[in-house]
Amino acid sequence: MRRLGSVQQKIPCVFLTEVRNEPSRKRDCQQFQVVATENVNPAALESDIHCAAATEKIDGTCCYVTTYKGEAYLWARLDRKPTKQADKRFKKYQYSQKTCKGFVWNVDKDFREVPESWIAAHRVQHENGHPVPDEHGHIPGWVPVDHTNKQYCWHASVVNYDTGVALVLKTHSEDEGLLKIVSVPLADLMEQTLELIGTNVNGNPYGLGSKKHPIHVLVPHGVLRIRNPPPVEFQQLYSWFQECQEGRVEGIVWHCDDGTLVKVHRHHLGLKWPVGDTFLNTRRVVVHVDETPDPDASNKDLFKSFSSINGKLFSCIQDIQFEP
Repeated sequence: MRRLGSVQQKIPCVFLTEVRNEPSRKRDCQQFQVVATENVNPAALESDIHCAAATEKIDGTCCYVTTYKGEAYLWARLDRKPTKQADKRFKKYQYSQKTCKGFVWNVDKDFREVPESWIAAHRVQHENGHPVPDEHGHIPGWVPVDHTNKQYCWHASVVNYDTGVALVLKTHSEDEGLLKIVSVPLADLMEQTLELIGTNVNGNPYGLGSKKHPIHVLVPHGVLRIRNPPPVEFQQLYSWFQECQEGRVEGIVWHCDDGTLVKVHRHHLGLKWPVGDTFLNTRRVVVHVDETPDPDASNKDLFKSFSSINGKLFSCIQDIQFEP
């Protein structure tokens, strides 16, 4: 099975979109909504969307594994965003013009500072040696996850730099319907992007863990294949999300053979997310984490906790509980 595309940029919708003057279902305080039309995006057609691999869009926060200080390291997504004043000008332009295109930025003055270790994402355009924003007004990028930075404590909980491993949720090689949580060498994840999901990420739509015992894992992008994807047609996709158990997902990301990624989110179709009984929670999961625990490790150390239930099978990830 080929490795599917890395998510470095915002992924375009599989349909052409339009802006409507109604409150956003996805973003609070946004008084307009971007919705899909019934016209397939020409870029998707050019990339042969009908032959693309359809995968589940996971609701978490994007991460990236690449080198930092000579070692394989987990990086958190940090887009360089405009200042309040610049963002206000941008939103006003977007609202009045019904498009982001044509807005002129002053890259030196309009954007917030980022840490010195920040790097721009792949394929970000540069002018005069400086990265420039995309059509959404962001400069996508990454910062290394350091255990001393509390802002990224949940990212840090899924990596152990001393042993060079990460906690990963993926499909079982012998049974695609079965999921497994495993410790994977960070070196094996180099240049891949993954989604961090769990108790303290995006409102926890999958119901992992609890406040007392938070659970987080990384999910490689493209790993959760949709076994019976609907045709790329507005009404059939709408019905699939509404009526099929496999459609109880945040969205679909298509990985085209030429490396192009396109997506559809339930919100593009005017549908609600999150939903109860997500498809991810219909799949059994087995734990294969057998890390020798650090004797000084806290009881909240996820590697220690998962090692305590090594070999156990659960009906779904929501049911995972650690031994008292």
